[in-house]
Amino acid sequence: MRTRRFQAGDESALFRVHRSAIESIASRDYSPEQIRAWMPTFEERDAWAQRVRALAPFVALDGEEVVGYADLQADGLIDHFFVSGHHPRRGIGALLMRRLHEEAAALGLQALHAHVSLSAEAFFRRFGFEVVERRLPVRRGLALPNALMRKRLGVGEHPTGERP
Repeated sequence: MRTRRFQAGDESALFRVHRSAIESIASRDYSPEQIRAWMPTFEERDAWAQRVRALAPFVALDGEEVVGYADLQADGLIDHFFVSGHHPRRGIGALLMRRLHEEAAALGLQALHAHVSLSAEAFFRRFGFEVVERRLPVRRGLALPNALMRKRLGVGEHPTGERP
């Protein structure tokens, strides 16, 4: 497996990853109604693709298959972090998180933060993130509980960001 920067034409594959992650992985912690409210519809695909292009994420590949993606913004925000629901627990998330930590180091960032789903909290904790605030954002009239998580980046930190 490897990562690379987003390329024009990745949008459809990332849309499939995004939807499968919500349908398969997040469904453990969210109701079917919440899943439907969270997931972008096919009618929203163009607006969603425009947003993803602006995020310029890193893309995880298994061979030539797109299996995940994650972005890191200049202020340390991880806005999107999704692994295909068809490829869970295969190290894809760790690969992406390590890539984000490398990028954070290159940018000289002091901290990372993300609005993390209930399903992803344990994963983010594994990489040293801590819950700062519990949130209840509303999408399509339904609350979708998540957590604002933050990690301070320090001198001497393991470059992967992962805790032993």
